[in-house]
This record gives sequence, structure tokens and C-alpha cells, in this order.
Amino acid sequence: MTTWLVTGGAGFIGGNFVLDAVQRGLRVINLDALTYAGNRDTLASVDGNPNHVFVHGDIGDRALVERLLREHRPDAVINFAAESHVDRSIDGPAAFVQTNVVGTLALLEAVRDYWRMVEGTAKENFRFLHVSTDEVYGSLGDSGKFTESTPFAPNSPYSASKAASDHLVRAFHHTYGLPVLTTNCSNNYGPYQFPEKLIPLIIARALAGEPLPVYGDGKNVRDWLYVGDHCAAIRAVLEGGRVGETYNVGGNAERQNIEVVHAICTLLDERRPRADGKPRASQITYVADRPGHDRRYAIDASKLQDELGWTPAYSFEQGIADTVDWYLGNQPWVQRVLDGSYRLERIGAAA
Repeated sequence: MTTWLVTGGAGFIGGNFVLDAVQRGLRVINLDALTYAGNRDTLASVDGNPNHVFVHGDIGDRALVERLLREHRPDAVINFAAESHVDRSIDGPAAFVQTNVVGTLALLEAVRDYWRMVEGTAKENFRFLHVSTDEVYGSLGDSGKFTESTPFAPNSPYSASKAASDHLVRAFHHTYGLPVLTTNCSNNYGPYQFPEKLIPLIIARALAGEPLPVYGDGKNVRDWLYVGDHCAAIRAVLEGGRVGETYNVGGNAERQNIEVVHAICTLLDERRPRADGKPRASQITYVADRPGHDRRYAIDASKLQDELGWTPAYSFEQGIADTVDWYLGNQPWVQRVLDGSYRLERIGAAA
């Protein structure tokens, strides 16, 4: 049976990836530190499944990671573990450096030493896949897209820490021969996303009758990628990606932030109208922009399509409708993850 060690597998993207992998019959060793955005509730459907082994721990714990590698002998390591919210990185950049840079380095060292000891086809077929972000590339103008050869120009503490981790992964391939793969994805959305991010935040605040904060003029553009499509892309890269290569993953769904907010409001008006009959768009409030807010991201995922045949299955319209329906049908999950440490307030407001 194929075994994967997945780090950060109780978070948003990692959790969706783990649930899908276990459903497909793979064995997953799931290592997660269970910080505020990592939730065991996300994994409830695989509790008790012998193909899912959850381990509470940190990627920076070399002894723990080495033990897991020796004990379970995974065929691949997929690294989702990261501090990931730009606003939080503005308030506290040190935590992002600790996890995303120092933690990734410790993980790479442990995996390198394990890989050196593996023999035969297991060594030949082993992969380390690092999941990263398009934010490492910086900000685009009104035209053009990020490609795998776009120079890094990170503009937030978060994106700088992820750029550093990407460089470390590349260096471990070129220096030690570690068979690595890197994916850089656009903005993910879908089930199980912590409610600090734009889409689940807007859904939660709209349902609560609270103002819907939109940064600046609302015209910052992101390419939106449904999390299920992202998981499929990662599987494709694991199975057929060229060792040492980077693959951009995008949803072909550029939208201004204000367009995303209006789409959510329209869907909620149809499914859960306000008692007073007013449109939820009336709750939109423009607020001071995020410090250093990148204007536009857009992904060119043609390399992934041309080499591995991957294209997103979800349009933005289908994905956002399914996402709104999921949150409406899973309010107990939302309430449990909002344990009091985060109350849908704005963070990262001041530089």
C-alpha cells in the first residue's frame, strides 16, 4: 500500500488532501502541530480509519520526524505545514519565519537523511513535494501572468518566508540530490477553510448581520482555485512531475475582491435571505487597505497542463456555490473552530 507522510494535514488544503487520499485507499501519516488553523474536526470522517495515522507534532521536531520516517517508510512526503495568513504575518512575522523557514529546513534535513538510507526502487521513486504560493512572485500589473520562471519578489512577511522555503527546497535538490517537486498555487477556497480568509470570513459575517469589510477600493485581483482542483493537481505532480521542477497551479478564475464578495452576497440572498429582506450587499463596508497589499496575481498553469494534462474541473461559479452551500450546511464546524482566539475581527491593519 502506498504511504504518504503529509505535514500540515489538519489545515485547510492539507486536510482536504488527506481526506481525499484516504478515500482513495492510500495510507496517510498526518503530522500537524494543531495551531489555531489546524483542526481535528476537519478529519472527523477518517477518525478510526486504519489508513489514517494522526500525529500531533511540529515539522521542526527532528527526532519526531525521523522516527516517523523510520517507522512508516513513506513513499513520499508532502509538505503543507505553514503559517499562511498575510494579515497575521504583518502582526507577527517571527512565527512565519520559524515555521516556514526554520521548520521547513529541519524537515528537509530529516527527509534527506532518510532518503539516503533507502535503497532500490523505493529510493528511485521517492518524492518530497513542497506546497507553496503564487505570492512569492510579488505583484502584477493589469496584464501578464506568473510563470515558473518569474523572478521572486515577495512583498509581505508571509510571502518572504514562503520564498525562502522554496529556495531551500530547490537547494536541497541541487546540493544533495533530494528528489523534490514544488507547486505554487493561487488563492484556494472551499470546505474547511479557517474563517479569517476572505471567502469564509465574508460568509460568516454576512450570516451574523455584521459589516463585510473590503480592503481599499476592492479591485485587487486574485486567481481563485477550488481546493479539490488543487488536490488533484498535487496528485498529478506527485505521479508524473519531473524531479526538481516547479509547477504553477491556477484556477483560471481571476476576480476582483469586490466581485467575490458580491457573488457570495447573491448566493446567500438566494439561500438564506435576511429577515428584513435587504440584500446582503448592503452590509459591504470599505476599510483601509492592507499594508503592502499586492494589486494583482494571475497564474499561467500551462506547464502543468501541457506536461501532466491537468486542468481545473471547477468554474468559479460552481466552486463558490458549492463552498457557500458547504458552510451553510456545516455551521457547527465553523462554531467549533472559532474557539474564542479569533472573533472575525480584522488583523494586520497597521504596518
